[in-house]
Amino acid sequence: MGNTKEHKRLKEKGDGTVHPWQKWGPYLSERAWGTVREDYSWNGDAWNFFPFEESHQKVYRWGEDGIAGWCDRYQFLIFSPAFWNGKDPILKERLFGLASFEGNHGEDVKELYYYLDGTPSHSYMKYLYKYPHASFPYDLLKKKNSERGAHENEYELIDTGVFENNRYFDIAIEYAKATSEDICIKIEAFNRSSESAPLHIIPQLWFRNQWGWWDVRLPEPKISNLSKEGLLCLQADDTNLISPPNLPFEYRIGKRYLYGTPGGKPLFTNNSNRTADQTFFKDGFHRAIIKGEKTVNPEEFGTKSCLHYFFESVPARHSVVVYLRLSPSILKDPLADVEKIVEERRREADEFYQSIHPPKASEEEKMIQRQAFAGMLWCKQFYFYDVNQWLKGDNSVFTPPPTRVNIRNNHWRHLNSMRIFSMPDKWEYPWFAAWDLAFHCITLALVDIEFAKEQLWLLLFDQFQHPNGAIPAYEWEFSDLNPPIQAWAAYQLYKMQAEKGVEDRGFLKKCYLKLIMNFAYWVNKVDSSGCNVFEGGFLGLDNITLIDRSKDMIGGATLKQSDGTGWMALFSLNLMRIALELAKDDPMYEGMATKFFQHFVYIAFATHQRDNKNYELWCKDDGFFYDVLVYPDGQFSKFRVRSLVGLIPLFAIEILSEEELERFPQFKKEFFWFLKNRKQLAQDCAIPVTRDNKKYYALSLVDENRLKDILHYLWDPKEFRSEYGVRSLSKYHKEHPFFYKDEQVGYEPGESIHRMKGGNSNWRGPIWFPTNYLLLQSLRKYAFLYKNVVVKVEGEPDTSLKGVIDSFEERLISLFSKKADGKRPFYGSRFPYSGDPHFNDNLLFYEYYHAETGEGLGACHQTGWSGLVANLIDELRR
Repeated sequence: MGNTKEHKRLKEKGDGTVHPWQKWGPYLSERAWGTVREDYSWNGDAWNFFPFEESHQKVYRWGEDGIAGWCDRYQFLIFSPAFWNGKDPILKERLFGLASFEGNHGEDVKELYYYLDGTPSHSYMKYLYKYPHASFPYDLLKKKNSERGAHENEYELIDTGVFENNRYFDIAIEYAKATSEDICIKIEAFNRSSESAPLHIIPQLWFRNQWGWWDVRLPEPKISNLSKEGLLCLQADDTNLISPPNLPFEYRIGKRYLYGTPGGKPLFTNNSNRTADQTFFKDGFHRAIIKGEKTVNPEEFGTKSCLHYFFESVPARHSVVVYLRLSPSILKDPLADVEKIVEERRREADEFYQSIHPPKASEEEKMIQRQAFAGMLWCKQFYFYDVNQWLKGDNSVFTPPPTRVNIRNNHWRHLNSMRIFSMPDKWEYPWFAAWDLAFHCITLALVDIEFAKEQLWLLLFDQFQHPNGAIPAYEWEFSDLNPPIQAWAAYQLYKMQAEKGVEDRGFLKKCYLKLIMNFAYWVNKVDSSGCNVFEGGFLGLDNITLIDRSKDMIGGATLKQSDGTGWMALFSLNLMRIALELAKDDPMYEGMATKFFQHFVYIAFATHQRDNKNYELWCKDDGFFYDVLVYPDGQFSKFRVRSLVGLIPLFAIEILSEEELERFPQFKKEFFWFLKNRKQLAQDCAIPVTRDNKKYYALSLVDENRLKDILHYLWDPKEFRSEYGVRSLSKYHKEHPFFYKDEQVGYEPGESIHRMKGGNSNWRGPIWFPTNYLLLQSLRKYAFLYKNVVVKVEGEPDTSLKGVIDSFEERLISLFSKKADGKRPFYGSRFPYSGDPHFNDNLLFYEYYHAETGEGLGACHQTGWSGLVANLIDELRR
């Protein structure tokens, strides 16, 4: 742990409910419309029930949204800036995008914005929004995308021409905490054009509506005008607000004062729906500023407020600035030192990251790593969802339709969240996702290990984990099946902290007890035949196979999965490794380590069986793992598709040294008994290896010979090796698609053409960070054991396994690095401003990447797992 000002903030202790410096932060969603939580439809059509067109009028039940937003830990009070260029039909107060059925490649945000900087205590945060001078092309974006098919590129905001001749504003929003409760805000709008242009800057302060949902209307909080000559001031007071029943304690933010640069006009309305007993509504500012209607309260109070600044002419290539301060105190001269505080916190952020960056990283890599962290920290979100309340409804008169209980999440009534979660993408995926979150934690751990551990634990907490042991996947269907990697993540976090001298076995133990429940759930669910070959529907690789693996097979067939079996083998080894770590303090855990070692062996043996060809996942002729579809009559179809499905068995590897075994006498005794008395089972997966005159045991589904076969495919540029990482499907299938009945799998390096799950789901060729990262982690263990392995590809120089690993890490990092022409691959060749300095150093971390060009695809702020580039830089350059 470093000794910078930021490190000291992270060490501070609070009252046990929330870290003092993390009570306020960027916890506002970037899209609340079109989400499950706000869906009160009869058929579960969330996008149509609450579309973008209603988002500025209709009040949210479960959480607010905005641009570069800020709020308290439980989202009582929210701050977010809005803008108007004088031409748009609505204020620009939230980000626009297409619903899943409107885009030719699924839902997609159609805005340009960037997370540029941030610290884990949120003492300093910076966000950049690019706002066109011209009217925002809402209808054009919808029309053009609806006309395009799956074979065509998405039609983006940049394609509309609104940024031509630099006719736009770069609006930088910075937050800097004077204290943990006192927040300074700087909004600076740069006119990049050679012509002056008007701009309205409208900082908004409002209360989330917690009073209007019940049978009896509850008392409302109040924001009122305390401005006087030379000083703008809004007072927000939540004294009357009843603390939510979800919280086991009383919570108040008290009185807060928003001070603003003189020249703005205070406006007030209510964060309420348009009803007969309400005079002022949520869209009051839209109607008043744009249409001149009398929709703001002349008595100057309400539950929603703003300061309206109008700059009639922002000079060409110049900027205008609005300073604000949100404070718990009445201050005499609140704005005098805002610029100084912003600069001071920015400097402290520099000092913090200098202590985080690895010493051998270039300045370019430090910038990439820092923006990856910034995206992770900006993508925290207040996630409020009481499933039982959502299913029942809040009001006995306006109850949800009876069909709701049959649509989704009826079996998750225990799930109750008022938590801060790390989101995959605060616009496209504004909900926690168990599979994504495990990877987020690995990156977050580099800057805030305690927050990372807390995030992983939330999935296992009793208000989230199902009583049957299942971990909630994501809100569209908590019962969906994502790969079980939480045990891997828990042990990774433990090791990362242990390497710095802190062995938090308490964290490991509490996770372990819940992970055992999860393991039992998986074994009972996806190994129905009891043969230790796993079937069914691990999602996350939705679009890589020929059939929807989450559904029952026609004719009673079962799909025996190489990847499912690989995931469960990895899970077994993770639990064995954790048990051994806990056994250092408590020998009772040695028995648990034995159990999971043996479970791994049974799984491994199932992949090696030679007496039942139906279940043999390894294809000796090809030297690769495949899925096998087995019919009740014993017939089977082997899906000879070279994809991530066949690489995932590599993930399951652990190394035990003889020296380590000496520390655990009971485990050692049972380990060697099993090797001797169950030789047929263990001989292919508990492999003795001698290295530097020391003996090790490789617990793996892959021996040295199989490893060489797979590495041949992995390193071959005609197969898995891309210029930018490991393809999710071999390029071989471009010319040789695999057919089964009426379906086929062919190489698709970019956007999805064949859709198994819809949306942006495409694992048929692009590069994905999470699987690349897991693969490289595993290959390092193989490189330790088999240091003399040489990877041979026809027409290529022989390469060591370490050389392969280093090369793939460099390739993944290069997605974000400037090439010789000054451009960054993730922008793609079609992006016209990739060489423009006002774009070039603003990075986006996409969901996945085109395997041939490196262009970013899918969700464009999926910092959650593409943020793993920060870990790659750390591991390669430290």
